[in-house]
This record gives sequence, C-alpha cells and structure tokens, in this order.
Amino acid sequence: MDDLDTLEFEMNLLLAFAPFVAFVVVEHLVSVPAGLAAGAILAAALVVRDLVTPGRHVKLLEIGTVLLFGALTVYAFTNDVQWSTAAVRLRVDAGLMLIVLASIAVRKPFTLQYARETVGREHWDSPDFVAINYVISAAWAIAFGALVLADIVMAYVPAVPHSMGVIATVVALVAAVKFTRWYPEQRAATRT
Repeated sequence: MDDLDTLEFEMNLLLAFAPFVAFVVVEHLVSVPAGLAAGAILAAALVVRDLVTPGRHVKLLEIGTVLLFGALTVYAFTNDVQWSTAAVRLRVDAGLMLIVLASIAVRKPFTLQYARETVGREHWDSPDFVAINYVISAAWAIAFGALVLADIVMAYVPAVPHSMGVIATVVALVAAVKFTRWYPEQRAATRT
C-alpha cells in the first residue's frame, strides 16, 4: 500500500470504531443505556453506509458491533442493570476483542476487509497482503485484550486510580494505530 492507501485504510478502520467512541462519550455524559444505544445506532448507520455506497461492503466488525451494542442496549433497557462504567466497558471491550478474534478464527481477519477497499484487486489474494492483515488484526486483538485487562482492574480493584485505566486504554489504542501504520511499511522495506 502506498501512503494514500495506508491513510485511507487507517481512516476507514478508525471510523469503524466510532460506535465505541460514541458509546464512551454518551455513557459518560448521559447514562450507560443511552451510551449503548448511541453505539448501536452509529454502528447500524455504518452498516447502512456500506450497503448504499458503491465499492463498499458490509464488514464483519460492523455487523459484530451492531449485534454487540444492540444486544447490550436491549439488555440494559429491559433489565434494571446497575453496571459501573468499568463493568459496562468490560463487556463492550470484551465483545470487541471477541469479534476481532472471531474474524481471525474464521480466516477473515477484520482488517483485510478494510484494506481491500484501498488497494487494487490484484493484491487481494497476495500471500503477503493477507499475512500482513492477519498480523495487524492480531495486534488489534492484543490491544483490546489490554483494554479488557484494564477494565477488569478498574471494575474489581477500586484502589487503583481510574486514571491508570484511562492511560492503559490510550497507550493500547495508540500502539495499535502506530503498529497498523508501521508494519506494512516494515514488511515492504524488508522485501526490497
């Protein structure tokens, strides 16, 4: 991928995580059920966008995100849940990690669907292109695993300052973004 392809890939990948950002913001400002609903609505909007935009396809991550937020929203509104912020984030982050791991397990690493929208069809079946996407997807799974661990600590070890969980989350996500940019360039450099 050239620099423009890489940028487009990263932007599309980051947009796929917009429902999680919406969830965090609305959950913090309004309530847990409202945050979950915001995540579900935005996730559904991304699926609709992919259905109606030529050249785009609905992706496993987006379908999983709709199902995750949809199920948690229905549960939150139909049961009198009193989840702490850390407890609900644990459920959301664990669900996200499972979606990413499932994409790898079914041999469709979630980043592959985004990368294919930014490169020519002649690259789609390249063993190197596919391998790069397995590694990048695994890196995101590790980052989400770190989020899950931070959520567990925040939910069950109240003595740990909340800021530590926020720092761990930011570090894990920034590392995943940087790795997503660095790894394809590194692989290209070693091939030449």
